[in-house]
Amino acid sequence: MRRLHALRPVEVDGRGRELVSFCGHCGERPDPQVATPSSRVCGHCALGLVLQAGAELAPRPDEPFLIVDTSLSVCAMSVEAETLFGIDETNAVNQHIADFLVPADANAPSAENLLALLVDVAAGCGEPCTAVVRPRQEFGVRYRARIGPCGSPRAALLVLS
Repeated sequence: MRRLHALRPVEVDGRGRELVSFCGHCGERPDPQVATPSSRVCGHCALGLVLQAGAELAPRPDEPFLIVDTSLSVCAMSVEAETLFGIDETNAVNQHIADFLVPADANAPSAENLLALLVDVAAGCGEPCTAVVRPRQEFGVRYRARIGPCGSPRAALLVLS
């Protein structure tokens, strides 16, 4: 006898892409079996807010990521990003994204567009994409960044790999 799995609703964005939830600090995804969480605070680490992003964009717990608003200020930083940048999230919040990451090639035509892209994505206008970035004070280190919208509240998500 074949056993049927319980159906679960799938949330989608305005363009029909599947959304998944994740913690803005540890990156863990809430238990999908819990129909309605009692809080927006992560049940795993109790430090981050639960956010949503496209399934292809959302970070895994082992990936460093940053959340950036339309003023290009860091709103949240994952525990993996804290380790990568050597700073606590509380000290990183409200700092400009360029204090942490810059385009990998400052001479590339897209370099000046990185900040504009982040503003567009944070405002909900931009499409998910990838870019190559580097830490501000390091040369020779490159990260591929998945960039796309997340929320709520609306912001840009940068996942480094």
